[in-house]
Amino acid sequence: MDWGYWLPVIFAGLMALSLLLYVVLDGYDLGIGLLLPLVSDEDKDRMIASIGPFWDANETWLVLGIGLLLVAFPAANAMLMASMYLPVALMLGGLILRGVSFDFRVKAKDPHKPWWNLGFTIGSLIAALSQGYMLGRYLSGFAETSAAYGFAVMTAIGLAAAYILLGSAWLILKTEGYLQQQATRWMQIALWPMGFGIFLISVVTPWMIPSIAQKWFQLPNFLLLLPLPLVSICLYFALFKILPALRKQQSIGHDRWCWLPFSAAVSLIVLAFWGLAYSVFPEIVMGKMTIWQAASDTAALKVIFYGAIVVLPVILLYTAFSYRIFRGKIGDLRYD
Repeated sequence: MDWGYWLPVIFAGLMALSLLLYVVLDGYDLGIGLLLPLVSDEDKDRMIASIGPFWDANETWLVLGIGLLLVAFPAANAMLMASMYLPVALMLGGLILRGVSFDFRVKAKDPHKPWWNLGFTIGSLIAALSQGYMLGRYLSGFAETSAAYGFAVMTAIGLAAAYILLGSAWLILKTEGYLQQQATRWMQIALWPMGFGIFLISVVTPWMIPSIAQKWFQLPNFLLLLPLPLVSICLYFALFKILPALRKQQSIGHDRWCWLPFSAAVSLIVLAFWGLAYSVFPEIVMGKMTIWQAASDTAALKVIFYGAIVVLPVILLYTAFSYRIFRGKIGDLRYD
């Protein structure tokens, strides 16, 4: 086995898996933070209760993804951080603000609690927009043009909409009654900007980067990859059909298909991520560096690899265990 070839590929795969799990798992609780101002104080507590057992563990995947970038691809880490220092700092500030607000709102007196709720929403908004902006700048190869910056702003809005979609779907899964019906309505609304965001990235990235266009549109790749956008389009329009019907069922107390919107939303995110990963690979900094050029020494990667095959399954098992223990509908928020 050629370790010098395969270890960078393995670590790129692990890093992509970590980031995908972060987007799905922390995406829904960031989305709930963005939706928090839209409901009564009682429903705010129910929304917070729905993410309480999971939200901090969900951020573990971001830490793991960044950690893998730092130790396995230090040259790429230096180049990416130099180009995205400010949005990274903003994202960390947002994540700290929402973490502090989440804990302090529980014990805050009535006059102060709305401020902690606002802090949780602002922190979630800053984190979501920063991540979307970084995605846009990364995909544009950090081009210094007004079009590239405009594209980054649009991806920021698109990713925030995707998080709202995931958050709404999570509430449909975990709640009942009026809040569940409201969540179904929010998901219907979020479909529009999220769909536009996916469409924009799908059109603009091949247009800006010829190597991506070549990978997607030359034969036989085009035919082999065609199911990816076709399945995404089918899922997208199926949600438009399904959500009004679900809302009608929820109004008369039927909740049998509450898992369906979250499953469809996660599938859409996975398909979009798959397309992005295919477009980018094997480059780790668009147009500037491949994973093999950015990788650490093979001997160092071997040591990290043995650590990763111990740590990663533990995190996966812990995550699966916590979701199994706290499955089902939520109850009242209590910190006795």
